Amino acid sequence: MKVDPIYLAPLAAVLALVFAALQAAKIKKYDRGTEKMQEIADAVRIGARAYLRRQYLSVAYFFGAMFLILVLLATRGYISIFVPFAFLTGGFFSGLAGFIGMSVATGASSRTAQAAQTSLNRGLRVAFASGTVMGMVVVGLGLLDLSFWYFFLNWYYTLVHPVSSALRVQYITSTMLNFGMGASSMALFARVGGGIFTKAADIDADLVGKIEAGIPEDDPRNPAVIADNVGDNVGDVAGMGADLYESYVGSIVATAALAVAANLQLKGVIVPLAMAALGVFASILGTFVVKAGEEASQSSLLGAIRKGTYLSAALVAISSYFLITRTLGSEHIGIYFSVLVGLLAGIGIGYSTEYFTSANYKPTRNLAGIALTGPATEIIGGISVGMLSTLFPILIISAAILVSFLLSGGNANFRLGLYGVGISAVGMLSTLGITLATDAYGPVADNAGGNAQMAGLPAPVRQRTDALDSLGNTTAATGKGFAIGSAALTALALIAAYRDHVLLLAKTKQIPLALDLSILNPQVLVGLFLGGMLPFLFSALTMSAVGRAAEKIVLEVRRQFREIPGLIEGKAKPDYASCVDICTRSSLREMILPAVLAIASPILVGLVLGIEGVMGLLSGATVTGFMLAIMMANSGGAWDNAKKYIEEGNFGGTGSDAHRAAVVGDTVGDPFKDTSGPALNILIKLVSMVSVVFASFILLHSLL
Repeated sequence: MKVDPIYLAPLAAVLALVFAALQAAKIKKYDRGTEKMQEIADAVRIGARAYLRRQYLSVAYFFGAMFLILVLLATRGYISIFVPFAFLTGGFFSGLAGFIGMSVATGASSRTAQAAQTSLNRGLRVAFASGTVMGMVVVGLGLLDLSFWYFFLNWYYTLVHPVSSALRVQYITSTMLNFGMGASSMALFARVGGGIFTKAADIDADLVGKIEAGIPEDDPRNPAVIADNVGDNVGDVAGMGADLYESYVGSIVATAALAVAANLQLKGVIVPLAMAALGVFASILGTFVVKAGEEASQSSLLGAIRKGTYLSAALVAISSYFLITRTLGSEHIGIYFSVLVGLLAGIGIGYSTEYFTSANYKPTRNLAGIALTGPATEIIGGISVGMLSTLFPILIISAAILVSFLLSGGNANFRLGLYGVGISAVGMLSTLGITLATDAYGPVADNAGGNAQMAGLPAPVRQRTDALDSLGNTTAATGKGFAIGSAALTALALIAAYRDHVLLLAKTKQIPLALDLSILNPQVLVGLFLGGMLPFLFSALTMSAVGRAAEKIVLEVRRQFREIPGLIEGKAKPDYASCVDICTRSSLREMILPAVLAIASPILVGLVLGIEGVMGLLSGATVTGFMLAIMMANSGGAWDNAKKYIEEGNFGGTGSDAHRAAVVGDTVGDPFKDTSGPALNILIKLVSMVSVVFASFILLHSLL
């Protein structure tokens, strides 16, 4: 009896969520540490949950308004009636994934610090288990939502409202594609809001704490120290989880939509869903080999993590062969090779990112040496490292696009080649369960170090948590490069899906449409310029938002040091709550304008310049957004690790002139790598999603 591979998707979803629950239960069995450690962890947990409650309430108003707009469009016949509901589920599960991951992470920090008192490996196991929960929840909820919509729509258009097989596939994929807009919208709010929160507090810890007051970053005398730890969780866990949830489902739905144009019918839709399921099974197996010796070095810890990710990638590479040949037939073996291209491209981008951001390599060590000549040269050096670091990812992604297109049969069938590019993106993200685990463990290790510092644990404990944190910086930087690379491939697939969607709409509504996508077409050219500008405008808004929020925190911390007697001597307790409240209010207010810009720009451009102008906008935003995201992420990572390299005793060590210059560079890099850079991944996909949803409206009402 032959089993339809589509059933792998819901099975994998349930398995991922059960495995996440087991990992969460295992974490709870670890000792939370001393009463002081528990008090600190509880303060961070309460602050993080309070922020998310307020953020989700604010976002709920946006989703309510968008739901009403989409219902209005549906009643006018512009979109399917299922689209507004798909939009809501996409946003809901994206936010839920971030909330669950953050809840587990805030409970794991003190446990990681306590475990690090025994050994480095024991601390790694606790932190990595927390990251595994985040990874499995993201892929589990993503596949669960996708499976629901696939089976529901297939049932509806088969039994309730029967249509031809070809139309059924079109209706299923168009609705699932629109579901991605909800996930992207939630991810943008989570990334931008969380990024503003965490970097505003982090900048204060560096500028006021390290430079002005001369105290360590996680010193309990700093009023913003709890806000800094809260920010790690709402930005680097909840925000990052929502971000990668959106990337994950976006790559799957975009590829599914391309299957229609490639004439692969339901088989082509099933392949990306089943591939993602295989990635879940492989990721779960990969987590079991992530272990190191009791007193392992940082390099051996990195090797242990890589062992898990490489095993997962190898399992996907093997199992995908049988999936594709049995589902699509041996004549489409080239699509299988596109999977391998995606896996190899992800590894290549990871190595490139590590080279430019890790203190084990020349670029970051040279950047640490540049700090000897002051903050100005340090900032210049960091920006140049980031710009140079765009070279290899661009070459890798360009090669991946060309090779996957050709291997899939793009010369003979253009749309089949584009489907191969989409499959390459799915292949890159198929092991997200374990890749995200290696990324999400970093903030837990960072919080564990802060907990150890504030609780006054022995020096060896802080050394172990610092080793875990430093490794977390490397895996986080690699994860950002991985996310950016997959975003570029997914964005290309979405642009192709948008074009096919528009042509299908024009045919269905009997509207004459002859797309002229030549660069000599003024509408396309103007759209390209506007799209190229969009990531810079978006980054300006998010960077300035971090600056304004950080300014308020700096002034508040200075006030407390000045007005609370005995605070700097450690004889009085700071007002932590005021800093958390300032970060919360500032981030929630500042996240609105960038989000509105991302959603409104393709609609406004479409109404003025038409479909061809939107195609130019999407292309321009993808190209400049991809490069700007890489530059920002890698500049920020290099500045951060250059500072840590100096703090290890190089170039004068902590408190030296070089250290102060490196701290300034790190504060510039904070919003680069944790606010603006990661949010650009979402921007270049969200504009495509919005374009798809409003395509029918623009097609009928554009001025040109």
